[in-house]
Amino acid sequence: MAVVRVAAAVILRADGQVLLAQRPEGKPYAGYWEFPGGKLEAGESPRDALVRELHEELGLTVREASPWLTQRYTYPHADVELDFFRVFAWSGEPVGHDGQAFRWQTPGRFDVSPLLPANTMVLRALELPTVYGITRAAVVGTAAFLLRARAALDRGLGMIEVRERAWAPEALRALVDALQELAAPYGARILLHGDDALARAWGCAGVHWTAAQLAAATVRPAGLLVGASCRSADDIARAGALGLDFAVLGPVRSTPSHPDAVPIGWDGFARAVAATPLPVLALGGLARSDLPLAISHGAHGVALRRGAW
Repeated sequence: MAVVRVAAAVILRADGQVLLAQRPEGKPYAGYWEFPGGKLEAGESPRDALVRELHEELGLTVREASPWLTQRYTYPHADVELDFFRVFAWSGEPVGHDGQAFRWQTPGRFDVSPLLPANTMVLRALELPTVYGITRAAVVGTAAFLLRARAALDRGLGMIEVRERAWAPEALRALVDALQELAAPYGARILLHGDDALARAWGCAGVHWTAAQLAAATVRPAGLLVGASCRSADDIARAGALGLDFAVLGPVRSTPSHPDAVPIGWDGFARAVAATPLPVLALGGLARSDLPLAISHGAHGVALRRGAW
């Protein structure tokens, strides 16, 4: 069966809502809800198809869009490869030129159904924050770090990896407990570095694997959010095949914590995440102000150690 290539738009409003369209009568899966878009024409790039389809279907002119995820799905009628873009700016108001209905929806609280099954990973990815903080309590001291963590949560930090590799379990557990208490009112999620069993036992939302753990894994742990450190496009593909929730790739720039690591740069990052099946965060020498640049190169967001706090 030939692969049908499709460009799909995750149109993001300033309030965080995304636009879904309902498939019209006469098409396969009529009545199902999906992200708007359409098939690539001969010789057309995914971005060009995105721009054309949004104009033809909804009367929207794309002003700012970035590549995000690529999903492959086999339907009874077609084998489909979907290139998803996040659309951050456009002109015009959506009008269903094919007569289809459309709705603005809040990620994690969609109230339309049924949804096309090819969108499963996209729905999960929409609930991931774009800034991921990595702890450095050993550097600044626990008390000072927790003050910085509270300030970061106030600024909207939504996910934290507890990574203090030299600490004894008792001290690590105390830091996890303190961060869980701080994060709970914000709905932020705490992940533990490297240990699935302790992450589950300590009530963490998830675990962050090392690249070595990713290479050795044969199945993802159930009931946890799972991310992994990656060094290459092959690592990212493996994380996707295991059904992980996200990956972290770097270093993009040189960093004091890994002075011998060779930075991949933004072009290297973009090449590695091209057609990524899962969200990838950029890591290494970055700050919050680098978020738009990271997104423009295909990143879901940024992972920060010093810059998060």
